[in-house]
Amino acid sequence: MKFGVVIFPGSNCDRDMIEALRNDLHQEVIELWHKDEDISMLSIDDCVVLPGGFSYGDYLRCGAIARFSPMMQTVIAFANKGGKVLGVCNGFQILCESGLLPGVLLKNANQQFVCKNVYLANAQQQGSEAIKIPIAHGEGRYYASDAVIESLKKNNQILYTYCDEQGAISANSNPNGATDHIAGICNEGRNVFGMMPHPERVCSESLGNTDGKKVFKSLFGIG
Repeated sequence: MKFGVVIFPGSNCDRDMIEALRNDLHQEVIELWHKDEDISMLSIDDCVVLPGGFSYGDYLRCGAIARFSPMMQTVIAFANKGGKVLGVCNGFQILCESGLLPGVLLKNANQQFVCKNVYLANAQQQGSEAIKIPIAHGEGRYYASDAVIESLKKNNQILYTYCDEQGAISANSNPNGATDHIAGICNEGRNVFGMMPHPERVCSESLGNTDGKKVFKSLFGIG
């Protein structure tokens, strides 16, 4: 499996993602520039990754300008053909802006940038152990209409929810005020994935935490 990592002006987590995939998960990685349109080196069995950062300076809404980049037009077509796409943090925002995922990411409920380790429950594996993954965002509060939330639940599209270390969900375990503690979702076709926490930042033994590998294992069967 190959991974193409898109680099936008303002991306600041692209190197983290590339190094984690290449060195910690031992995957082939291709760097994709935002002005390019060619991803013919990838098949629909491969994955395009939209990393975290501040694409185009986060002018307007986060991800709103990146959605119109030449590369994103190709990525949208790729996803619509069944190709896998993963968006992390700003990448999740871009996926929502592009319409590949439902909902929006709003300013954190406390109106402050939050950077810390949080715990996540895997909504796809009931009873699984909570994993510790860092977040770093100012606009990470997932929001969608009641109808969309119900659809996400009905179709089993919620991937991760914020929880405490024991896996329990409470007001104190929600770092940004996200609706229903939602930290990550997928589309109905289960080939487009978005999440605010950064699994690529906890894939190395030298960091003392490799819970990020569990995310890549769950989504792509690697790690």
